[in-house]
Amino acid sequence: GFKRTNFVLANTMEGLGFYREQLSAESRDWQSKIYVPPDRGHNRYFEVDTALLYLDTFISQVREAYDKLELFGPEHCEPNSYEALGYEGRVLVLSPDTLKESCWTPQNQLWLAHDGFGCRPHAIGRSIRCTCLGDEEMTRWNRTDFTGVLKEDFLPGWAREKLEELQGQNAGMGGMRMT
Repeated sequence: GFKRTNFVLANTMEGLGFYREQLSAESRDWQSKIYVPPDRGHNRYFEVDTALLYLDTFISQVREAYDKLELFGPEHCEPNSYEALGYEGRVLVLSPDTLKESCWTPQNQLWLAHDGFGCRPHAIGRSIRCTCLGDEEMTRWNRTDFTGVLKEDFLPGWAREKLEELQGQNAGMGGMRMT
């Protein structure tokens, strides 16, 4: 799956040292976004031993395949929304790391936050009760499961329709806002 493949490739690049500079700028930028724990004693067992050209080509192929999933990421969220914004009544992006890879779709990532201590950025509690805009499942997630608040510009049409429907259902309960 992507999680393991990304880790192994990013870890391989980490172990290259100064040879890493011979890879493409896109691959180096991609690798910088993937967390690799600083444990060279064990990480060395999760490295690919191949020519740099082949490594760079494979990383490009993995990036392209991942991009085709069209998942939401931090670049689709309001800046600093995790630390600064309240989540109540907002559309949140669930981190792909929280989901099983078989559920990696944009429809499974967009959630409307209702309430819970986790809606407040500095509360001790972390629980958020919310509804999935893809299938209307209502459940509880932790604040740390979300990447942030989705920028309204990135809200797809299907999600906007579902959001308006949910807002209409909750109009008597104080309503909810899009952003």
